[in-house]
Amino acid sequence: MTTDEFSTSVDMGLRLSKRIYYGKDMPNSMSAPKPVLMTKSSSLCSSTSFSRLPLDQHRATAPMVYAVITDPNVVDNPDIRSYQPHVFGRCNPPALIPLHMHGISMRVDCYLDTAFVTVSGTWRVHCVAASACCDCRIAVPMGEQGSILEVEAETTKRSYFTKLITSADGKKDSDRVTKPKDGFMLKRNTYTLKIPQVEGGSIIHVKVKWSQKLLYQDDEFCLNVPFTFPHYVLPLEKKIPITEKVLLNVNSPTGTVIACTIASHPFKEVRRQEDGEVSFSYEAEVLKWSTQDLYFAYSVCSNEIFGGMLLQSPSLQDCDQREMFCFYLFPGTNNVTKVFRKEVVFLLDISGSMRDIPLEKSKYAITASLSMLNQEDSFNIIAFNEDIQSFSSSLELATEKAITNATEWMWKKLYAGGGTNLMCPLKQAIDMVGKTGDSIPLIFLITDGTVEDERDICNMMKCCLVDGDMNSPRICTFGIGSYCNHYFLQMLAHIGRGCYDAAYEVDSIGDRMQRLFDNAFSPIVANITLDAFENLKSYELYPSRIPDLSSGSPLIVSGRYHGKFPEFVKARGFLADLSTYEIDIKVRKSADINLDRICGKREVDILTAQAWLNQNTHLEKVAEMSLQRGVPSEYTRMILVQNDKVKSTLGSLLLEEKCSKKMNQKMILLRHVCVGFGNLKATATNLPPGIEEVKLNDAAKIVMKAASSCWGVFSDWYCWKCLIQAWSRVKNDQCAIAVAQLCTALACLESLDFCCEVCDSCMDLCQ
Repeated sequence: MTTDEFSTSVDMGLRLSKRIYYGKDMPNSMSAPKPVLMTKSSSLCSSTSFSRLPLDQHRATAPMVYAVITDPNVVDNPDIRSYQPHVFGRCNPPALIPLHMHGISMRVDCYLDTAFVTVSGTWRVHCVAASACCDCRIAVPMGEQGSILEVEAETTKRSYFTKLITSADGKKDSDRVTKPKDGFMLKRNTYTLKIPQVEGGSIIHVKVKWSQKLLYQDDEFCLNVPFTFPHYVLPLEKKIPITEKVLLNVNSPTGTVIACTIASHPFKEVRRQEDGEVSFSYEAEVLKWSTQDLYFAYSVCSNEIFGGMLLQSPSLQDCDQREMFCFYLFPGTNNVTKVFRKEVVFLLDISGSMRDIPLEKSKYAITASLSMLNQEDSFNIIAFNEDIQSFSSSLELATEKAITNATEWMWKKLYAGGGTNLMCPLKQAIDMVGKTGDSIPLIFLITDGTVEDERDICNMMKCCLVDGDMNSPRICTFGIGSYCNHYFLQMLAHIGRGCYDAAYEVDSIGDRMQRLFDNAFSPIVANITLDAFENLKSYELYPSRIPDLSSGSPLIVSGRYHGKFPEFVKARGFLADLSTYEIDIKVRKSADINLDRICGKREVDILTAQAWLNQNTHLEKVAEMSLQRGVPSEYTRMILVQNDKVKSTLGSLLLEEKCSKKMNQKMILLRHVCVGFGNLKATATNLPPGIEEVKLNDAAKIVMKAASSCWGVFSDWYCWKCLIQAWSRVKNDQCAIAVAQLCTALACLESLDFCCEVCDSCMDLCQ
């Protein structure tokens, strides 16, 4: 399901909810339900009936729960049974009716640059007759770089919770684990999951946990959580008090004063401790739910560069029993008078898949970044597909004339087309920079594709880049869409002590790319080292090379070690005037802050990139860390565990204690929520990033026309795509028609579940 399909289904649901009669005394109540008159040959919710719907009109802007309606005849008020004229046809695709929300509370815990969000809410299935059931879909929009951690739900008859398992666990419990059909990301920022068979009129309790990043700007951390509820989730019953609660904990290990600067809701400070923890609270009985996102900005109040080193012992359950550390460095607000001179090379992918919006937005972002360069800086632009086009044969000083010429060249000469060859332009960029000795070389790689020699590229970069050398290029990478190998791009940035960012939707390319440029263009301290590492018996650093400290982002690295840290460690680096900068960093044990929790996702991603580079030699370590820290990874899967609520007799208590939990449990395997390791086939065929529909050839169109009665079954995310991809290769129209007739017959017999099961089993191959 795409975001557009989701929005269309909600629009269908809102139209369908007009059938509901709430009684004479209820506001906005109909005098009588007046559903659209239908015939047997028509469909109530045709997928083409709402083509006029604006893009993302009904996307989830807060945690929401929807009733999934396939049969419109179940739509009714569960409290007041009303006359509902029979409706022929089915909702195809299923309609989504937003449920009325009866309560919402949120807890946010902020540590360093990470926020952990827990939302608990109560919804009522107000739109389904008491004698009927429906599936309920949960939609959870998350903030910056959101990562789903856990979902719990409880209905009248069942309870559900998600957990992570390894592939071995899945095989061991294969008799209780179903095929993956649900649980996926919409536009990489909204997680959606279906809870099956909830009774009409019942209450569903949902608790969701996720992590997200805090943005940093001008010594302020900014939290933004989706918390804008549409008016139609407000219960119509006047007697129900509606209350929204938010508890916000800011735990700063820096020892500096925390001050709230901006807040979207009227927070009150309820606790402040000497160790730096501050709690804010908001609670109100409201007439309508929140109509704005939760925004909170706070300052750590320091003018100078400051930092710290946190130590913590592992838990007994930790697969790695080495001690843990986390080193952080904050840029402060003191403006640096002298800035580093920069040598910048932009490597821009202009393969066929970058056509239209991706290439245009990339050009705009590069144009804007050129204006940020000083006249002492130098730059070049190298565009690549199978060939290489360069603005200049060498670096050009960033004069106004040179920038104008480069901009005109880029817009007149660069057009998308051809394949992708990355090794040659990278070598050319490496040879072009780092000759002067008094500047920081920066190479920006912008791509949307995957190439076969990515491991060779990483190994080549390891040989080219020298630790501790000012002339060693910083490699910053930017991935567009889901077809590129984001772990390759992360590894390349780690090797080059640079930055990595990504835009999974073309709409966000400009903003995210500009953020990457802003961060990379503002280094304060370069080539940072810690003297304490020299006295340790052994240590492992994530990432393995410490990046530069920039004014746009705090520096945070973590790791494991054997040995003993002194009371203070000394951090050293170079300033823009090439003088040495030193700062004493206090080392302290961290009792109140769980380093596993703070560094979990960062370390899992880094170790996954290392496992990919080393041909998957650390898969077990990544999987164990993923399970222990509750962070999804490429090597673990999330499942939904269903527990049936069974009433016990006294005679069966002992037997139930031993056996009932396992017997009453059902495990539903969910789809991967991680990004994968790229798609060579999509890159080779120049599929554009963000594409949601599969193009059909004439034979496939014949199939879909003949089997239109079963189209809704195939529209369930990956399943229908797999079949379309297979049928689109059918060259014989008669064969295609025969397959279509077979599917139509199966649809009439309601036997298409078998087709979907077969399709699910080959999903990974199709991807």
